[in-house]
Amino acid sequence: MRLLVPLLLITLAPQARAADAPRPPNVVLVIADDLGCFDLGCYGQKHIKTPSIDKLAAGGLRFTRFYAGNAVCAPSRCALMTGMHMGHATVRNNRQFKKGEEGQWPIRAEDVTVADVLKAKGYATGAMGKWGLGMWDTPGSPLKHGFDLFYGYNCQGHAHTHYPTHLYRNGKRFELPGNDGAGGDSYSHDLFEKEALAFLDANKAKPFFLYLPFTVAHAAIQVPEDSLAEYKGKLGDDPPYDGKKGYRPHPAPRAAYAAMVTRMDRSVGRVVDKLRDLGLEKDTLVIFTSDNGPAFDYGGHDSDFFKSAGPLRGRKGSLYEGGIRVPFVAYRPGTIKPGTVDGRFYFPDVLPTLCEVTGAKPPTGLDGVSLVPTLTGTGTQKHHDFLYWEFPGYGGQQAVTAGDWKAVRQNLTKGPGKTELYDLAKDEGETTDVAAKHPEVLARLEKLMKEQHVPNADFPLPGVDPPAKK
Repeated sequence: MRLLVPLLLITLAPQARAADAPRPPNVVLVIADDLGCFDLGCYGQKHIKTPSIDKLAAGGLRFTRFYAGNAVCAPSRCALMTGMHMGHATVRNNRQFKKGEEGQWPIRAEDVTVADVLKAKGYATGAMGKWGLGMWDTPGSPLKHGFDLFYGYNCQGHAHTHYPTHLYRNGKRFELPGNDGAGGDSYSHDLFEKEALAFLDANKAKPFFLYLPFTVAHAAIQVPEDSLAEYKGKLGDDPPYDGKKGYRPHPAPRAAYAAMVTRMDRSVGRVVDKLRDLGLEKDTLVIFTSDNGPAFDYGGHDSDFFKSAGPLRGRKGSLYEGGIRVPFVAYRPGTIKPGTVDGRFYFPDVLPTLCEVTGAKPPTGLDGVSLVPTLTGTGTQKHHDFLYWEFPGYGGQQAVTAGDWKAVRQNLTKGPGKTELYDLAKDEGETTDVAAKHPEVLARLEKLMKEQHVPNADFPLPGVDPPAKK
């Protein structure tokens, strides 16, 4: 019988070691919709209160030169999910998949997302908000790309009201009978918050990836009255929005916009509070960002009043700094030390970062770099030689940065045209084109534009590629 004891110990030892293995960190990734970099208090906003996100920034890292994947929703989210820049990405513009039907152009079955790699690592995966990368019956369905649970809007057009008549849960449509688009009983953002908190409760015992692609602060400008009351009448002259430029009218759009952002901030705070209550705050990486720059003057937005783009040129839809520079805050107490990061990084960096954080195997051919050395303060951070964007929409555009140099091409539908060059170190607002003074720099960046653009038949770049087949 004595021989049985060592044999038993040998048999149990691997299981014991496995049980003692540290649990990989959880990830909460929050992305706002059309939120300007300077709409947050931690980035200098004076009118809108964002105490929860400001607290994350104070206790974590605030990136000052972080960029979205593109200047509008769907392609930017494609870069975020797949780690590919716009010269390589599947989706490069907002585009309807089937005419007259709900749903945007899908990513491909072979595209690998953040959720795919984390699910393969054993993570519970959930998303609440706006997907925008393929309907349920297409290869781009979130359920085919690593998510155990998706709750919310599947496409951009459906998300143009915060009081929708219906939402989706894992491919099944469910009605919200108290809503008519203009108002109702169910504010979609509040439903996303409720589902997120329930997801944390349900998955607290195992590693999880919670993706929160909130629809605030995209138009329509709508918010429940209890939040509106905090700002109504307190932002000076607040002329009504009549709805003539699209979206729903609102009697006090400035107050409503501020209230929307503050309500979203409250949700972020409640998610972090839940992590703390569950004893998981130090075991969870929380990231907050936005999908593109602030909206221009449509739907009741007033980015000039709020200085949502700060000193930057351009708004949503533009590859100037104001259209693609976004907030990016990373928080994990005990691992991330408070500070600011001035290096230039962008959405393709999120996937390789989360792979290294969690120990997941990254896909090959990514355009991003891992930010783990910056987040942890250990090792050597790899920096980009360049950042690249292209955008078939809004006239057709290309942009590339290399260090502090930035080249921009606009109105490609009219032909290749002139390439502008800016020295962002001296001219962050892109006011003075210095292409004529630095022809060698211009030639180098134009060469990058040519090299990084891989033609995409579904999203041809005007003035560069042949037109799309009808």
